[in-house]
Amino acid sequence: MLREFRKEDVNSLFQLDSNPIVHKYLGNKPVKDISESERYIEDCLPKYISHGICRLAVIEKQSEAFIGWSGLRFIDDYTFNSKTNFYDVGYRLMPEYWGKGYATEAGKASVDFGFKALNLKTIYGITELGNIASHKALLKIGLNYIEDFKYKNEEILRWYRIKNPRL
Repeated sequence: MLREFRKEDVNSLFQLDSNPIVHKYLGNKPVKDISESERYIEDCLPKYISHGICRLAVIEKQSEAFIGWSGLRFIDDYTFNSKTNFYDVGYRLMPEYWGKGYATEAGKASVDFGFKALNLKTIYGITELGNIASHKALLKIGLNYIEDFKYKNEEILRWYRIKNPRL
């Protein structure tokens, strides 16, 4: 299930984002203090209203456990591949849930929502060059690999996109 973040998700989000394994392909910068997770949730709450979307908590149906996040985010506070003001599909899961199809399932639902409910023209995705699992997930979601680019003259990232077939 995908649902909006709640303030009570903070401990689970901190568990996810403080894990160095989770951050291997995210710049190797796990969060160090729970206040960073609190800020993340506080940043999402108004974006649900102003942009109609932000990342969503991923909840396993059977256990009702928080297993990560997924969803769309309007990127207007960073520049990637010389682009800003775009919609990005993303996901981040606890390692014990990797390889089970959750990222693909949540990503497909997010793209469908973006195209059908928000009538978006294009959705983008980004991974680090070495993140093969995320690369495969984005392709399964339906995004097309476009090119590699340097981010902040350091790491190599991969750029993906999917266009709304209804437009």
